Amino acid sequence: MTTHYTVPAGVARIRADKALAYAFPDHSRMALQRAFDAGLVTLRGRPIKRDHGVAGGDELGFALPETKPAEIKAVEIPLEVIYEDKHLLAVNKTAGMIVHPGAGTGEDTLVHALLAHCAGSLSGIGGVERPGIVHRLDRETSGLILVAKTDKTHRGLAEQFAERALEKEYVALVSGAPGLMSGSIRKPIGRNKHHRHKMAVVEEGQGGRDAHTDWEVMEKFGDVAAQVRCLIHTGRTHQIRVHLKSLGHVLLGDVVYGWKPDPRLKAQPPRVMLHAAHLICTHPVTGKTLDLRAPLPADFNAMIKTLRAAAKAKPARRPSVRKPRPPAAHIHED
Repeated sequence: MTTHYTVPAGVARIRADKALAYAFPDHSRMALQRAFDAGLVTLRGRPIKRDHGVAGGDELGFALPETKPAEIKAVEIPLEVIYEDKHLLAVNKTAGMIVHPGAGTGEDTLVHALLAHCAGSLSGIGGVERPGIVHRLDRETSGLILVAKTDKTHRGLAEQFAERALEKEYVALVSGAPGLMSGSIRKPIGRNKHHRHKMAVVEEGQGGRDAHTDWEVMEKFGDVAAQVRCLIHTGRTHQIRVHLKSLGHVLLGDVVYGWKPDPRLKAQPPRVMLHAAHLICTHPVTGKTLDLRAPLPADFNAMIKTLRAAAKAKPARRPSVRKPRPPAAHIHED
C-alpha cells in the first residue's frame, strides 16, 4: 500500500530519507532505505534516491517492500517465556541451547524455536521475517534473552545495549571463597594470543576493549566455592568468566578457563555454572520499565545443594594407631 506524505510548508531543503525518517519514526531507517533501493519512493510520480533534496510542499509517495519469509524453518521447541507482548518477548533460555544457527548447528537453536512461537506476529527485522535478537548468551549459559518482533523494537533495544542503559545481572558459582564480599573489576578484555577461541584480560593499549564487572558474594560454601552475583556494565565475550578467573575464582564447570573436577564434590558441575537472572530495561514502544527475572534452573539449584553438603562435610579422621609399649625392664640381682 502506498502512503502519501507532504513535506510541511516552510521546511528548508532536506534529504528525502531524512524527511521520511522524521515523519514516520515507527519505520526503521533500514526499512526506509530498502524502500528507496526498491524504487518505491517517488516524487511527482518518479522514483528518487535517498539523497534527493525535497522542500516544503513536495509530496512523496512510498511503500515498504514485502517482508521475505525466513530461510530457517520454524521448529516447535518448548520455551519458557518470562514476558511477551506484540512488540517483544523475554525468554529464559535453557543451558545447552545455541542462540543463532550457524555452521555445524542443528535445527534446535533458539531462533528455530522463536520462529515457531512467534508465527504470524513478526513484522520483519531487516526485511526478513525473523526474531530480532540483540544480545547473546553462550551455549552453556542459561537465563534471560530479549527478542524483538519488529524493526522499531529491535532498533530501540539495540540503542539501549549500545548506550549501556540496561541493568544485566548474572548469578555464578565459582571455585574457592573470595576473601572480600564484593568488588569491582575494570580490566580490558581481548583475544587470548595463544588460544583464539578464548578471551583474556589484557594490558591497556594492547587491543583489548574496556570491560567493567561489579560482583558480590551471595553465599560461601566453606572454602570449596561461592555463589556470586555479577552486574555487568559492558557486554564483552566471556566477560564474567574472564574477570572472575582474573581474581583466581574460575567458574564451576568452565574447563575452557581452567576448571578441574573437585574430589570434594559428590557430583561435578554439568556445565559452566552461569545464569542470566535479572534484566531491567525500558520498553522501546511503551516507555515502561521492564523488570525481568528468570528463576535458577534445576541443575543450578542441585549444584548449590551439592556445595552446601560439601561445605558441611568434615574431613575423614584418620584412625588412631597406638604405639606399642616398651617391654618392662628386668632387674637382675647378683
